[in-house]
Amino acid sequence: MKIAIKILDKRLGTRYPLPRYESAAAAGMDLRALTHGDVVLKAGTSQLIPTGFAMHIADPTVCAVVLPRSGLGFKHGIVLGNLTGLIDADYQGQLYVPLWNRSDTDFTLHEGERMAQLVFVPIIRAEFTQVEEFALSSRATDGFGSTGRQ
Repeated sequence: MKIAIKILDKRLGTRYPLPRYESAAAAGMDLRALTHGDVVLKAGTSQLIPTGFAMHIADPTVCAVVLPRSGLGFKHGIVLGNLTGLIDADYQGQLYVPLWNRSDTDFTLHEGERMAQLVFVPIIRAEFTQVEEFALSSRATDGFGSTGRQ
């Protein structure tokens, strides 16, 4: 399924591509750090990093989520400050990525470097109905860890 997304391009020149899928089966588009030069993320700190573009999804049945890049998280401790970002269909501002350096070592993010990924997902809008009780399920109220680890 493909949807058309409107964007306002605010890149630093045209040296860096717009977000795109880096492989034929990629689920997410890579987001780049569109900064004026390299940025040092001090150990244990977070910083908002611009992506260089604004988008308007417009379709209320679609949203986007911003996710960390697994290699940056595993190798360098660079994850999202809010762990996952949600972009609603009616948002129209520039996208910023709140990067958090959870490691004990400073990290240099280079201008134009891929720093996060953007995934578009369908939305199911729920409507609550109040009831007096539920029909009992096999799990019922068993909570955290109740299904085991193996």
